[in-house]
This record gives sequence, structure tokens and C-alpha cells, in this order.
Amino acid sequence: MKVYSLKNEVSPQGKNRRLKQAKEEAQAEIEQYRLQREKDFKAKENDALGSHGNSATEVDKETQEKIRKIGASYEESKELVLNTLLGFIYDIKPEIHVNFRING
Repeated sequence: MKVYSLKNEVSPQGKNRRLKQAKEEAQAEIEQYRLQREKDFKAKENDALGSHGNSATEVDKETQEKIRKIGASYEESKELVLNTLLGFIYDIKPEIHVNFRING
């Protein structure tokens, strides 16, 4: 039986089979290595960006709070501002300008 397997190993078909098997094993090793490196990268990325992600969330919350306060202030004072502005527009006081000269 060993003679038969040696004969297959020496034949072109046996050589092709060994090459195919070696190629498949190499691809499996490469895939495992790639997955491990990806996992390591993700871990390092999370470590580096972990604090950055938290501060981005905090900045977003602060921004939303400021926008809310500005909106509330606008709603609170818009009526007063409009009334004051319209008061200036409608309160007409005709006066002669100080530089106006009557030629006579």
C-alpha cells in the first residue's frame, strides 16, 4: 500500500494534488492571519478612539442644549422685539434737519 501512495506522489496527478492542498492550506493560514490582524486593529482603534467617541457625544449633547436655549430665548423675546421695532417704524415725528437752510 505504501508503494501505491509513493507512486501517486511521484505522478503528475499526485504532484498537482499536493500543490492544490498546499495552496488551500496557505490560503487558510493567510485568512486566519488577516482575521487576527483585523481583530488587533479594531482593538487598538477602539482604545484610541474610545475617549474621542465619548467627547464627541458630549459635544453633541452640549450643542443640542445650546440650540434649545437659543430657540427658547428667541420664542420668549420675539414678540417684544417686533413690537419695539414696529413702534419705531410707526412713531413718526417730523423734524427739520439741523443742516436745512431756508433760502429767503
